[in-house]
Amino acid sequence: MRRRSAITSTGSDPFGEHERASLKRQLSVLGAPFTVESSNSTALQLAIDAFGGLPRHRLRTKPRRFQVRLVCIEHRSTWPRGGDPPRPTLTSGNGLLCATVDAGNFAIIDVAQARALVCISPAMLRLPYYARYELIELAMVTLASRGQSLVPLHAACIGANGSGVMLMGQSGAGKSTLALHALAGGMDLLSEDSAFVCLDTLRVTGTPNFLHLSPDATGFLQESPLLARIRCSPTITRRSGARKYEVDLRGLPGTLAPAPLRLAATVFLSRRAASPKKTLEPLGRRALLTRLRREQPYAAGLEGWRKFEQCIARLPAYELLRTSHPDGAVDNLRRLLLGKRVSA
Repeated sequence: MRRRSAITSTGSDPFGEHERASLKRQLSVLGAPFTVESSNSTALQLAIDAFGGLPRHRLRTKPRRFQVRLVCIEHRSTWPRGGDPPRPTLTSGNGLLCATVDAGNFAIIDVAQARALVCISPAMLRLPYYARYELIELAMVTLASRGQSLVPLHAACIGANGSGVMLMGQSGAGKSTLALHALAGGMDLLSEDSAFVCLDTLRVTGTPNFLHLSPDATGFLQESPLLARIRCSPTITRRSGARKYEVDLRGLPGTLAPAPLRLAATVFLSRRAASPKKTLEPLGRRALLTRLRREQPYAAGLEGWRKFEQCIARLPAYELLRTSHPDGAVDNLRRLLLGKRVSA
């Protein structure tokens, strides 16, 4: 008796190859056009929640086009009901990048073919933060940055008059707080946590969709419609256990950078206290490159890093000492971008 294979026993289309997506949406991610398709409206809405309504940055005259397919498949979750899903396991091979939670939740990114597949189970759809952030956003941002040879940096970026300064520091260093006060002070906000640099032009783009703030980060804000909006924002729990407001920047009063910013300086946040006469402390080339390599291990291992180091070393770099009020630091950053004298 011959045993039938698992493929031949599951119907005429075991891989779902002939299923057509009934829904499509055009989105812009890191200056590139994306076509996102799905037969599941909830999954498609998560992509729209992540990237819809963002300023349509443009890095190149003829940007590369990308395609993402979102598939919802029946799969019994491997984590306890009401619990958090496992962290995605990141792997690669044969030109593919993969993020795998379990057999029903994974992303496959094909940079060479400018496309990605994201599979999400109904159980994961009931956890929209994880489905959006750890699968959909990861796949689309990775595809856009790798496919356009952008340098991905763990950094906030704020700007004025078309120029931008990158703010670097470990989690908890205060990047989100400074980004919030820069936004409240009328500066352009490009990114809270991730910035992407085009090597050809040294222009910076990002996805200014959400600002994640701990409740104590609002302590310096005066009562205002902005503060009221933050307090009404939903809260999320990071894997570290930290609870944060997830503030949709697209609905806040303030300015999201309407175009990529021209990189003007790099600033590292410090825990050292500033003095009345010293807030920004200049960094030499060697100190800059040492700190960059230490704080950006992912980017430092990618193609193009050496060229990036050569370019960024020509720009000013500083350590920003901690001020008694975030507005003092923001004022110095604004003056730096406008070419005015700063307390350094």
